[in-house]
Amino acid sequence: MKSLHIRRGDTVQILKGKDAGKRGKVLKVDPNRRRIVVEGINRARKHMRPSQANPQGGVVDWELPVDASNVMLVCAGCDRPSKVKRIRGGGKSMTRVCKKCEREF
Repeated sequence: MKSLHIRRGDTVQILKGKDAGKRGKVLKVDPNRRRIVVEGINRARKHMRPSQANPQGGVVDWELPVDASNVMLVCAGCDRPSKVKRIRGGGKSMTRVCKKCEREF
């Protein structure tokens, strides 16, 4: 399994696409495909016919995944998007640190 610089629950800023500049919380991460789902970003709509599972029918909205290279982690300390530096902690664990203000994520 591959690892990404982004984890579920992080706040990220979108760098490219129709939602560029927007921020959101990471809901889901797929490290094998390098895709992430961000709350309120890359939304899609589908008109659903009424069925037993969805008796009301109507328009359904949901978030589609975006590529991990098109987002940047937002540091809580400096409140700006920044690159991530990994520092080896105790044992085999790696700690993510903001390159601008040296604060842990």
